[in-house]
Amino acid sequence: MFLPICQEDLKERNIEQLDFVYVIGDAYVDHPSFGHAIISRILESRGYTVGIISQPDWKDDNSISILGRPRLAFIVTGGNMDSMVNHYFVSKKRRPTDAYTPGGVMGKRPDHATSVYSNLIRRTYKDCPIIIGGIEASLRRLAHYDYWSDSYKRSILLDSGADLISYGMGEKSIIEIADALESGLDVKDITFIKGTVYKARSKEDLYDYISLPAYEAVKGDKKLYADSFRIQSNNTDSINGKTLVEEYPNNVFVVQNPPQPPLSVEDMDDVYALPYERTYHPSYEKEGGVPAINEIKYSLISNRGCFGGCNFCALTFHQGRTVQVRSHESIIEEAKKITADKDFKGYIHDVGGPTANFRHPSCKKQLTKGVCQNRQCLVPERCPNLEVDHKDYLELLRKLRALPRVKKVFIRSGIRFDYLNADKDDSFFRELIKYHISGQLKVAPEHICDQVLSLMGKPANSEYEAFRKKYEKLNEKMGLKQYLVPYLMSSHPGSTLKEAIALAEYLRDLHINPEQVQDFYPTPSTASTVMYYTGIDPMTGKKVYVEHDPHVKAMQRALIQYRNPDNYDLVKEALIKAHREDLIGFDPKCLIAPRKIKGASKHKQNNKPINSSSSKSNSKSNNSVKGQSKNNNRRK
Repeated sequence: MFLPICQEDLKERNIEQLDFVYVIGDAYVDHPSFGHAIISRILESRGYTVGIISQPDWKDDNSISILGRPRLAFIVTGGNMDSMVNHYFVSKKRRPTDAYTPGGVMGKRPDHATSVYSNLIRRTYKDCPIIIGGIEASLRRLAHYDYWSDSYKRSILLDSGADLISYGMGEKSIIEIADALESGLDVKDITFIKGTVYKARSKEDLYDYISLPAYEAVKGDKKLYADSFRIQSNNTDSINGKTLVEEYPNNVFVVQNPPQPPLSVEDMDDVYALPYERTYHPSYEKEGGVPAINEIKYSLISNRGCFGGCNFCALTFHQGRTVQVRSHESIIEEAKKITADKDFKGYIHDVGGPTANFRHPSCKKQLTKGVCQNRQCLVPERCPNLEVDHKDYLELLRKLRALPRVKKVFIRSGIRFDYLNADKDDSFFRELIKYHISGQLKVAPEHICDQVLSLMGKPANSEYEAFRKKYEKLNEKMGLKQYLVPYLMSSHPGSTLKEAIALAEYLRDLHINPEQVQDFYPTPSTASTVMYYTGIDPMTGKKVYVEHDPHVKAMQRALIQYRNPDNYDLVKEALIKAHREDLIGFDPKCLIAPRKIKGASKHKQNNKPINSSSSKSNSKSNNSVKGQSKNNNRRK
């Protein structure tokens, strides 16, 4: 049964007053890929009543009152994606559709939805506690650069007028918050829960904390922002992370408690065993349903967290670096529900998470000491303590393939190819190619120049080359002709026209004509976004070249797709600007001919949606949203 969405539902359930009213920026989809579904079902499992207000009209104060005042609190989330990423291309042009809205209609939620909804509630219910969560609140929990306004913004806790942020995936903290409120505690006294952010008037009651650079100081000094981000990055682990304090004018302090511990296997199993309806609310049928369900209806989440270390991904800030997994039994049980669906055609679309082939923490040390604060697990070189083993994942996939009615099990989540390279046993690699690919495997090298890759937090190009050659060799041995499709990124900090041309030459030599290219998208709480804003690598303090000119960025993107006639003028301009006229000619090594191709349209660009957190950045799902939108976490 779906949770109440109107007064008629409350009457049917004999509920006079709900404990929590959950305001969400997405359509109401009761599926564990949606954070609002997980959080609401967890609260329900603990005996609390929860109602859902989906996509209220923010221009109408009454839209927030349809379920009345909750007994304990409002919970607010902007949705499975940051509302600004949901609304705009990297060019800042408006997207035409919204997959998380009935019928795919754009414009059913406001920009900065979490803050707008919270302020709407505050106008109507002045003293009612407001808890915000989800990807938007989680990644904006401290002061941050906002790409869309090109400004340094305060913590979303201050702009929203909320009382608490439940950051990260939120299952543990939301129950602790609910129990504290139920016990009679005033929301202003709930300052002790891990995984939360709150406001304070002084630092007198704090201990063992780190003071971040003050907001007003950072506004005038970008280096301080880079320093602040480095401190934040080093305190994202539940074992060794400290309390962080950020000072604002008028003696206001935003206090971030250390993260909640990762979920155990049993905890994860409990979350996914809750009684989800596994689809959108039936009231949306007349509008054509919710498009996002098509991507996840027959997919399985097997893990969360990522130790990959991509600098343009926000997973470290949202899900953490410690990998958490579900048991085989839990996943098989959900797969059986999928195969029993009347519309199931025999194909499980995905088995994975932020990175599909991570099924355990990177090393045993993490479990007692926490993740390393001074190094990554895979880059720039693999840590000698890294444990590489695909046996558990392989066994899981074999069990899924053996289920009745299952014809094929695909892997569409990102495969971390350098981790795969490190496995001396190639059993998983062989079965990946034989059973889990539909003609092509998508991977994310992102670039080929080691200087840019280093700033991306990606492995050296030699790793991708080793993977590519072995992939081709294994396909040949098996008599298969399956392609490798690389995801590529243009204009990432550190990339000049020189590196963009080098990438184009690489694609020329391998006869690759990429259909999908992503311009770097600066989203909140990633190291790459800090580089974009400050021109400084926050981890090293070194200066980084950043291209801000939209026209030059268009040239970088066009070079990756130099074969497209529409890009001819931009490619030619780029080659001349970089003094690479040697690549204009009729020689096979040239990128374009020394003439304008008939029918080319000047400076035409193809604005496609981001390869949807994000995030890595933004980064697959958010709990107060699933481990970030599927679209944001496939680039591993």
